[in-house]
Amino acid sequence: MRRLRHAKIVATLGPASSDFATIRALFDAGADVFRLNFSHGTQAQHQERLELIRRVERETGRPIGVLLDLQGPKLRVGSFAAGPIRLEAGATFRLDLDPAPGDERRVSLPHAEIFAALKPDTDLLIDDGKIRLRVEACGPDFATTRVIAGGALSERKGVNVPDVLLPISALTEKDRRDLDFGLTLGVDWVALSFVQRPEDMQELREIVKGRAGVMAKLEKPAAIESLAAVVALCDAVMVARGDLGVELPAERVPCIQKRIVRECRRAGKPVIVATQMLESMTQSPVPTRAEASDVATAVYDGVDAVMLSAESASGRYPVEAVATMDRIITEVERDPHYRDVLDASLDARDPTVADAICASLRQVSALLPVAAMVTYTRSGWTSLRAARERPKAPVLSLTPDRDIARRLALAWGVHTVHLDSDVKNVAEMVSTACTTTRAEDYGRAGDAIVIAAGMPFGKAGTTNLLHVAQL
Repeated sequence: MRRLRHAKIVATLGPASSDFATIRALFDAGADVFRLNFSHGTQAQHQERLELIRRVERETGRPIGVLLDLQGPKLRVGSFAAGPIRLEAGATFRLDLDPAPGDERRVSLPHAEIFAALKPDTDLLIDDGKIRLRVEACGPDFATTRVIAGGALSERKGVNVPDVLLPISALTEKDRRDLDFGLTLGVDWVALSFVQRPEDMQELREIVKGRAGVMAKLEKPAAIESLAAVVALCDAVMVARGDLGVELPAERVPCIQKRIVRECRRAGKPVIVATQMLESMTQSPVPTRAEASDVATAVYDGVDAVMLSAESASGRYPVEAVATMDRIITEVERDPHYRDVLDASLDARDPTVADAICASLRQVSALLPVAAMVTYTRSGWTSLRAARERPKAPVLSLTPDRDIARRLALAWGVHTVHLDSDVKNVAEMVSTACTTTRAEDYGRAGDAIVIAAGMPFGKAGTTNLLHVAQL
């Protein structure tokens, strides 16, 4: 079962997509990777969903990626004694550590680390930025603020502090429990929320120890200031436009999105664009024209994947949302100008043998009518470097490691096949590549393929061979 497109689709599972029939339908409609959002649901629910994903994988014979998305340190106000309140512009409002229910004058903010980092004139954003407070006075356990933009406020609403680097780990105790649980289950990717600094990714990497790919969710301005360093320490990146659009003016988000995508493409790291891509499809069977253009813009930029959140997790039309995204991607990739955009945005390669081989793969596929670029990989590195080139020919990735096969489901243009064992010599390499290309419906007798591999065979990080073969 091959996809006739290069960009991938990540679909979030939730109440609207928790049964086998729906998960299978989402896969058939185009989902390549499934996201388990640990901000919602129980561990038992996520385990059940993962088991259903693996059942779909067994039935279809296709590696499917599973992304564990950690909740992160979500900051929230406390409760109110008499229900929701209304804050009027110009009024004073106090935030403190007192756990007592609040009223129109004060509310608990049970996060001492925020007060430790606040300064006068700092802005606090509540409920996705609908309410804006400006700090006038503060101490280790309180902040007196002036309401700049008021409105209704109910309990447990989120708080953002856009201009402050908070002295907190991106991994909460809940995250650590969820991470251990997910790694035990065998998830393929782990996404860290609210990354602020490179050290956050280093902490996650040291815990995961290669058992899954580590992904940075970029939704804090501080992370953008250290973008190259953050990208260097992760295996993939998610442009999480929800909180990013709260903490930054909306007009800055598109430019930052493109900057992140460029940096990831330069580094050869898979990049996902997420949040509100087809938001109206939570209630409507068709998207708005603006949403279709939003998805298309990300695809033109060469992202590895686009993601559905509420659309597939809790919306009324989860399967239709995936199918719509599939059609948008396919239509963009048919555009003759699509290749022009991708080719123009290709950055310089690293001066390594692997990049020299993969650049040659791309050149061969541009000069010859190549049916597929076949990459043999044990770590996934060769396939990712090939995908970085955004070649015309599809990347048929062969690996003996099932975990790597699943992880590569996220990468642009990569169709991975899990082999039972490593090839032993060049003759077996060519034979397996040709047989698999025909079996996966990428070519027929007489077609040419170009193969990249490493010698000695079976050793990771040795990409040094380029071979053209005929089926």
